Amino acid sequence: MKKHANSFDFILNTVAASHNLDQFTGLLKRDGTLCLVGVPEHPHPSPSVMNLVFRRRSIAGSLIGGIKETQEMLDFCAEHNIVSDIEMIPIQKINEAYERMLKSDVKYRFVIDCASLKK
Repeated sequence: MKKHANSFDFILNTVAASHNLDQFTGLLKRDGTLCLVGVPEHPHPSPSVMNLVFRRRSIAGSLIGGIKETQEMLDFCAEHNIVSDIEMIPIQKINEAYERMLKSDVKYRFVIDCASLKK
């Protein structure tokens, strides 16, 4: 995190659990924006106002949008080689993945390999 301090114009935060937003606002450049689309069950701890004010950083929220906006976002990511870190699992391991999630033993988002649905 220290390596990337003050280096991003925009961060799209999809985490749907309460967490410290200061870690992420500290990664933003002057006039940068942290956009939240994940809705946690419990509120986030209040971010440091100084961390926002002195670098004119913003925290925003968004409902993800429709098919057109989603396609524009995917096209942008493809054009700029922006990818996600995931852990691909076959559907047969869904119960194991759920147990790991309950134990907080998940580093990346689980994605089910659709080819495994045919087995």
